Amino acid sequence: MRSPAFLLTFGYMLLLIIAGFLFGFEAGLLADLTKIINTPGVLITDYFVVGSIGASLVNAGLVGIAGLLLTAVIKVPIRGYIIAAVFTMAGFAFMGKTIVNIWPIFLGVWIYALIQKDTFSQYILNALFGTALAPLASSAAIQLGLGWWGGLLFGVIGGFLVPPLAGHFLATHQGLNLYNIGFTCGFIGTLFAGLFRGFGAPMDLLSIWGEDFNHLLLLPASLYFLSMMLVGLMNIRGDWQGLRRIYRMTGALVSDFLSEGGLGATFFNMGLVGLMGIGYIVAVSGDLNGPSLAGVFTIVGFGAFGKHARNIYPIMLGAFLSLYLFEWSAAEAGPLLAVLFGTTLAPITGTFGVPAGLAAGLIHMSMVMNVGFLHGGMNLYNNGFAGGLVATLMVGVLKHFNNRVELD
Repeated sequence: MRSPAFLLTFGYMLLLIIAGFLFGFEAGLLADLTKIINTPGVLITDYFVVGSIGASLVNAGLVGIAGLLLTAVIKVPIRGYIIAAVFTMAGFAFMGKTIVNIWPIFLGVWIYALIQKDTFSQYILNALFGTALAPLASSAAIQLGLGWWGGLLFGVIGGFLVPPLAGHFLATHQGLNLYNIGFTCGFIGTLFAGLFRGFGAPMDLLSIWGEDFNHLLLLPASLYFLSMMLVGLMNIRGDWQGLRRIYRMTGALVSDFLSEGGLGATFFNMGLVGLMGIGYIVAVSGDLNGPSLAGVFTIVGFGAFGKHARNIYPIMLGAFLSLYLFEWSAAEAGPLLAVLFGTTLAPITGTFGVPAGLAAGLIHMSMVMNVGFLHGGMNLYNNGFAGGLVATLMVGVLKHFNNRVELD
């Protein structure tokens, strides 16, 4: 018998597939899904534009269920980090991951575990989050013209490199960047982007950004996340202690809200931070599309594993206020995504306070707008890469001054 957390997560992934058929069953859904699969998927590729809303929703549900069933097959119990990984995978299936290009990454991590004579379950987070490198397989197959066997080879190599590097990079930011594997994949993606450029492949960032979807997506997306709050309320049953425990946590790795706060408080928090993400997009007149929903889904997933309403708002506010200093506008693709995904730095707020969170958001905005070229968009978690750099820079300074204050 599967746990309630497993069944709920599966149900929310299944809802995406059902919604996909409702959006696009009679409009060439399979043809649109094929278009999505045959796209390199590097940043920023909006699958709502490449294919359709319906095909993108089906792809997202399939990708999320694939990750969830993988955990079931290897008998990994559902924890907050599994929920975070599944929702993040589903979100990025709107803009880079497909039901095809995730498997070479899984295989690469499995081969690493086999060589190390460890169980695959020990590296499940490396496998799930490592699908940030899914465009590596697609790019090798399509941009380099190597076909899917070549894509498989490069994807496997990329996946193989994730586990040995992830632990090393975690130490640099000391758990203050929630997207640690995104940080790791940024370096791996940079390695391969350099190789691909050497082979003559154009590794320029894309900007396929959908517009005019808000009227179609705002209500169903809002209801989707609101339902999580309602599910949470039904399970909380008037006992708010679990939510209070979550809000007292810093969010630094490893902060498992499911274990600490319980199912009801976790899903209530997930729905609340999801609505905060939707609310921000609407407030700045941004576009609801594949990439922006990827940002919201990632916030929601990590609403079970590090992000809560108290520790994300300073990051979002700091990143937004930075736009009064910089030349970008809030509704542009890059800045909009930076505010949403920049919540990877939420543990800085939880650990060092609101002023540090505001500063982290501001610095993140300037960093994330300039690092994508390095990996050529092959690391989907570009904000994780930038966030790792920001956290690494800030943690030494913040801890130094905290120690000085304590000594004084």
